Amino acid sequence: MHKIPFYIFALCSLISYKVSALDTAPDTVHTGIYITSIHDIDFKQKEYTVTLWLWLKYKNKEFDFLQNLEIPQAKTFSKSFSTIDTSENRVYILMKLQCVMKDSWQINNFPFDKQNLRLSFENSQFDSHSLIFFPDSVGNHYDPRFTLSGWNINSLNISTSINGYETAFGDDDFEKPHSDYSAYRVAIEIHREAVGLFFKMFLGMYVAFLIAFLCFFIDSNVEARFGLSVGAVFAVVGNKYIIDSALPESSSFTMVDMLHSISLLSVFAIIASSVYVLSLIKKGQIEESRKFDRMAATFIFSLYFILNVYFISAAVGR
Repeated sequence: MHKIPFYIFALCSLISYKVSALDTAPDTVHTGIYITSIHDIDFKQKEYTVTLWLWLKYKNKEFDFLQNLEIPQAKTFSKSFSTIDTSENRVYILMKLQCVMKDSWQINNFPFDKQNLRLSFENSQFDSHSLIFFPDSVGNHYDPRFTLSGWNINSLNISTSINGYETAFGDDDFEKPHSDYSAYRVAIEIHREAVGLFFKMFLGMYVAFLIAFLCFFIDSNVEARFGLSVGAVFAVVGNKYIIDSALPESSSFTMVDMLHSISLLSVFAIIASSVYVLSLIKKGQIEESRKFDRMAATFIFSLYFILNVYFISAAVGR
């Protein structure tokens, strides 16, 4: 009986291993997207609505994306159209989706803010050992003719990744509570058309400061000076509450907070200057009080203007 040479045995084992690995390799799902509309951006509720076409091409006919499509960040989503074309070697699915997405907003630089809208798609039945996504990057990924009211699209990027979940979803076959699912990701960066919105929202605050600033042109009418200043304080506070009511809650100190804080401190400086001027008038130092008014007016207005320009420019540049 002839013995099989060792190198032949090793070669056969290697071929057998590779064949086995190919049999268990995950199927690739070629995935593409075409966004036709982004609308109903609700800044307060941190959500928006997107309408899109999604197509998937793969070989494994067990992948039922019509029933097992998962969009993790979606509040709700619905299919208004779907079609499936099955041949001997390939499955092709095309569907039209409308998704109400939940996302987090970055409001530190509001209203000169940039936002990243994120979408991801998974199959809820098959994990990354059975299925991986591959992006179809041919052509555009959104319709350039649709308008996003108040916003402009900077970029749209597609990618794939593996999402890990620290649970086995009740499957006893897993040795530890961990599972991985392939994800198809879409990231859309948008920026706000903010100039008109900025003046619309902050006009009341600037008018309130200018009303308080008029105190420096009133010499001895104490009631008028303090009345204008106190009224300006309430106007600035009211303007801030109106803007905050349109924004989501945030624990960070935003540009909105900064500009209103500068305005309140400036009005307080005007009130403090009026108190000092009143003390000079009571001492009969009329000329000194007028000189101080001119100096205080120049200093407060210049500092207010410089700080506003600095923080607004910093927000626009980010």
